Amino acid sequence: MRRWWERYGSRLIFIGLVLGLALFIRRTQGAVVAEIYYQVVRPFHGDTLPEEQWADAKVSELEAKLTEVEGQNAKLQELLKHTQGFAHPTINAPIIGRSVDHWWEQVLLGSGSNDGVQEGYIVTAPGGLVGRIVKVTANTSRVLLISDPTSKVGVKVSRSSGMGYIQGGGKDKGKEKVTMVFYEKVPSVKVGDTIVTSPASYLFLPGIPIGKVESVDLEKSPAPEVIVRLTAPIDFLEWVAIHPFTSQLKDK
Repeated sequence: MRRWWERYGSRLIFIGLVLGLALFIRRTQGAVVAEIYYQVVRPFHGDTLPEEQWADAKVSELEAKLTEVEGQNAKLQELLKHTQGFAHPTINAPIIGRSVDHWWEQVLLGSGSNDGVQEGYIVTAPGGLVGRIVKVTANTSRVLLISDPTSKVGVKVSRSSGMGYIQGGGKDKGKEKVTMVFYEKVPSVKVGDTIVTSPASYLFLPGIPIGKVESVDLEKSPAPEVIVRLTAPIDFLEWVAIHPFTSQLKDK
């Protein structure tokens, strides 16, 4: 036995140490080994980034933040000028959510019932009409955009007072465009005319800008229609104005 121990004892001790170390590493998830490795290799890495590089990185970060703040400030100033033209107080709200699959249909705002927002309120932005509130929670609200194919808005030609309604999505599939369908068989309309919300609309205040006529098709059946390019930059909006309004009936 003594001879066996002298021959194999050191191997058994070594195996025991290895197994014990392996068990320890497993229980600590290798944290101690990682720390030892870090302390061993740290001298070979030298110091962290040179002071000049750190300074340049910090300056770049601050410049980026400053650019973002200046951009947001410019947008809010533009929105403030836009809301000054309305008689009633408005609620300014940021866009906090937008589905990639439904980019031109609905947006989520960062203002809700706690801020006084209610369903049916009108949403505008510099350039004109954006949509209306269709769902409200305590801190958020959802907007049905006028570019949504299911949206209908009563409108008129500002120059001639020709009446009709618009639907999201022009015949050429341009998402920044809507289609206006006329009630008249021979409306007075031409390229460049301004389209605004109709006084006959029950969902929107009258006279809110919608867009400019881009093309006219008087031969369209069963009713003449035109393609209207929206003047509100719905694709790039970050802030909007919410206007108190009580809907009564569906749009004509």
